[in-house]
Amino acid sequence: MKTIFQKKSLIFSIIFFILSCLIFIFLYKIITDNKKESFLAEEKWQTETTQRESAKSLVSSINVIEPEKNLLESHFVKSSDVVPFLNTIEKMANDTGVKSEVVSIGISPDKISFLVEMNASGSFENIYKLVTLLENSQYDLEFVMANIRSSNIQNTTIGNDTKIKEWTASFQIRLLSFIN
Repeated sequence: MKTIFQKKSLIFSIIFFILSCLIFIFLYKIITDNKKESFLAEEKWQTETTQRESAKSLVSSINVIEPEKNLLESHFVKSSDVVPFLNTIEKMANDTGVKSEVVSIGISPDKISFLVEMNASGSFENIYKLVTLLENSQYDLEFVMANIRSSNIQNTTIGNDTKIKEWTASFQIRLLSFIN
């Protein structure tokens, strides 16, 4: 009877051992699969975090260069939007105390520049200031023609007998920083 009990115990122990091994293998496989999924999830998370940081860095870089971009864009005039350029020229004339009139505008025959013809009148000093402002403007300008002459009005009295001679000027200006 003792041998039967020992045989039953041995068989039961072997069955228990095999069952324990199978449970161990099953649990080990589940843990390994979870570890792989965790690794893939962490890798995906790292990729998304890197992309998010890259996007933030790009936005930050764009914000840093925004003033330079605006300055560069203000240098060029598009054919669809020449009004700010013309307003700038008129403002320069008003700032110098010169009466100005834009006579004609148009695109050059080669279609790579914009032509403006204008007349101005005022003191020689003010007309010279206007020419200097135009030369030093944010736009790339070229004077095609400039004709400055004394007008028929002899003298103008200002204040206590200070006399200033009236001058007139005709300019033809080519805008080189033009995008058609």
